[in-house]
Amino acid sequence: MEKRKIVAWGITGAGDKIVETLKVMEKINAKYQDQVDIEVYVSKAGDQVVKYYGISNELESNFENIWVEINANSPFLAGQIQLGKYEFLLIAPASSNTVSKISMRMGDTLISNAAIMGQKADIPIYILPTDYEEGVTITKLPDGKDLKITIRKEDVEHVQKLAKMHDTVIIKDPKDIIKLFAKHFD
Repeated sequence: MEKRKIVAWGITGAGDKIVETLKVMEKINAKYQDQVDIEVYVSKAGDQVVKYYGISNELESNFENIWVEINANSPFLAGQIQLGKYEFLLIAPASSNTVSKISMRMGDTLISNAAIMGQKADIPIYILPTDYEEGVTITKLPDGKDLKITIRKEDVEHVQKLAKMHDTVIIKDPKDIIKLFAKHFD
């Protein structure tokens, strides 16, 4: 019998697309449950956002292995990525803070450190940034109300820099994660 594959899913402090991403990941987890274990790593800011959006219980109900950041090396995600435990690292959604840190090589959080170490170890990194296109966008707040935000060119420049990095792929929509898993596991 073939050994089960493992994927690391990093959740950052981005509220935009968090609910849609969770729904997609639940579908993926159900579809590939016999082939793939999805281990969830939540940054400190991500933990706040997950609670703010009221999806903690749903996350815990659908995924067995969930860790919350203590510091940049605990849990020791970066080391496990470097040792090849994971097929890839998915960061979805990725806040502009996380995107800029990876772009500028600042590994001072669990997720940014893991991404940088994964890049060094030639592990594929897939990132769903919330701020990939300059201009006005509308996001949903936990109460269902709309929030208008303006994505600035500086944030987009960090995304563009990431897109040029080795083995780093930018995802624009949570539904694109389905294609990613199909590419790796179908």
